[in-house]
Amino acid sequence: MGMKKKRWERRHLVELFMKAIMLVSLFLVAGALGLILWTIISRGLPALNLDMVTQTPKGGFYMGREGGVLNAIIGSIYLAIGGTMLAIAFSLPITLYLKAYLGDSKWGDYIRLSLDVLWGIPSIVYGAFGFTLMIAVGLRASLLAGIIVLALVELPIMARAMDEVIRRMPVDLEHAALALGSTKFEVAVRVVVRQMLPGIVTSVLLAFGRGIGDAASVLFTAGYTDRIVTSLMRPTASLPLAVFFQLGSPYPEVQQRGYASALILTIIVLAVSLSSRWISARLNKYTVK
Repeated sequence: MGMKKKRWERRHLVELFMKAIMLVSLFLVAGALGLILWTIISRGLPALNLDMVTQTPKGGFYMGREGGVLNAIIGSIYLAIGGTMLAIAFSLPITLYLKAYLGDSKWGDYIRLSLDVLWGIPSIVYGAFGFTLMIAVGLRASLLAGIIVLALVELPIMARAMDEVIRRMPVDLEHAALALGSTKFEVAVRVVVRQMLPGIVTSVLLAFGRGIGDAASVLFTAGYTDRIVTSLMRPTASLPLAVFFQLGSPYPEVQQRGYASALILTIIVLAVSLSSRWISARLNKYTVK
């Protein structure tokens, strides 16, 4: 009885210790998020007004105290939407091929490892690669170059997230479709995509949120301008770079506008996150449980 009691006490202490670590970690993460939001809101809200979202900047590269960041908002949306659409065109076929033909084979594991490595590469490396590629093909800094590099950044994120979602699909559904005479391609397109659509949408919006907030990858590729972009071959502004330039200003008023730009970007990312949850909840009604 004494040994059992000691073992029980030891296991109980270990459980309490691990529970304490979990709670501390939870409070640290929540506290860090709260501190970031408080800093952005407290410093950016006083400078946030209607002109910030309806006018282009006045003063050159956001160094002035007037105007807004409408060009950066539109540019970020163009970059993120274009990069996300291009990433979908490649990541979804990759994911379906992994599911339908490779499965858990060695080649499948190798591709997943490659995607994980690509996911971990810093954005500035993608930006440097894109800049080198632009020089090689004679492409100038433009909206198109920014879209291509953002697609490279988003592709591994989107593909791995889709892959993890699709691998959770009940195997019985796949076997039932194959038993009815469907090919692997038909199963992948008509069964897998439809069944796992909520998770796929969440993966796309997750990559979109990463793309709209990425600064390093578009620093050398998308360029910068105070105007609203009107062509794929022209430079475009983006909100992350607007924040970078404004916070780098020696003028306190311009720095405060930088926090307001950061607040706008945070609101957009928050809206994307909430939208992904809402869309996933709606689409879950049409999937087989």
